[in-house]
Amino acid sequence: MQRMTALFSAALLTAGLMTAQAHAQQDPAQDPAAQPQAQAPAQDFSDDQLQQFADASQEIAVISQEYTERLHAAEDEQTQQEVRMEANDRMVEVVEENGLDVDTFNAIGHAIQQDPELMQRVQQMAEQS
Repeated sequence: MQRMTALFSAALLTAGLMTAQAHAQQDPAQDPAAQPQAQAPAQDFSDDQLQQFADASQEIAVISQEYTERLHAAEDEQTQQEVRMEANDRMVEVVEENGLDVDTFNAIGHAIQQDPELMQRVQQMAEQS
């Protein structure tokens, strides 16, 4: 169970990285603070989407660990930024390869943070895959 919580923590951390990059790429004329955050009403996610999230989370946890080690080994800010961007690209690929878009992945990640029952359900799915 601790391992699964660590996997989801890593996945949520990396989801934050994907969100940060998305905000950084927005038109500066837009005010991201004016956009609604994930405080919208809870969405109903299908079992398929939850399974895709669980599968992607496991892969992202491995990527996160690999790139964290590379990030610590980076000698300067430029290299660190390159490592972050490469990690982000790989994580986005994993999410998409598992059949989700980044927004849905992030929405599920936010939902499981708010709903312990949903988190337990996704953890069970991850354990069975």
